Amino acid sequence: MPSCTRRSVLAACAATALSPFARAQGGRTLKIGATATGIPFTFLDVKSNTIQGMMVDTVTAVAKAAGFQVEVQQTVFSALIPSLTGNKIDVISAAMLKTPARAEVVDFSNPVYSYGEGLIVKAEDTKAYASLDELKGEIVGAQVGTVFLDMLNKKGIFKEVRSYDSVADMTRDLALGRIKAGLGDQPIMAYQIQQNTFKGVKLVAGYQPVNVGDVCLVVRKGDAELLASLNKAIAAVKADGSLAGIVKKWGI
Repeated sequence: MPSCTRRSVLAACAATALSPFARAQGGRTLKIGATATGIPFTFLDVKSNTIQGMMVDTVTAVAKAAGFQVEVQQTVFSALIPSLTGNKIDVISAAMLKTPARAEVVDFSNPVYSYGEGLIVKAEDTKAYASLDELKGEIVGAQVGTVFLDMLNKKGIFKEVRSYDSVADMTRDLALGRIKAGLGDQPIMAYQIQQNTFKGVKLVAGYQPVNVGDVCLVVRKGDAELLASLNKAIAAVKADGSLAGIVKKWGI
């Protein structure tokens, strides 16, 4: 039986040091779809001209734990799922809530974060809106491709429901008095208002969200191998505190 050389022993040790996911995936690069308008989850950092944010940090940490590299691509929110199903990207990492309708088309990982919708009105509007019913007959708005736009349309009580390409466009119309109120991702709007990015509007403190959901990584329907790897890695970054550190970093 041939004896083992020092080089072979070192090589074996190096291979053992790699995570099982890394050994299985061999450093594959995943194309990640993320939006440029979802601060603090995802946004375009003009200084570096790259997409940054909580979900970018999250998918990077998860991918590293699973043995992947990542290549983040800027994609508008409404095009995320079509880009995924059309094989232009491999994973969606954005402020996208898991819904039954979406789950019929794509597969969701285990949750990485959970939140509900927020209601915004003009800064000088002092009415305490506890529910959407108090906006009956008004003009309201939400971003295209979000569950919030579907919520407003299904209510069927508004004079008009307007759709916007971004939350920034919606808040601009709101500040100008073109709509009475808007629905959107509560953490995104809270962060933007706190940073004084969205001017002339405010979150309604007493509003009770009815659509609390999970934010997950999203893969193509039936991509079981990738989904399993991501879920194992998500469990790992939760267990070692990495995910909690990312959430804390972005103040959400």
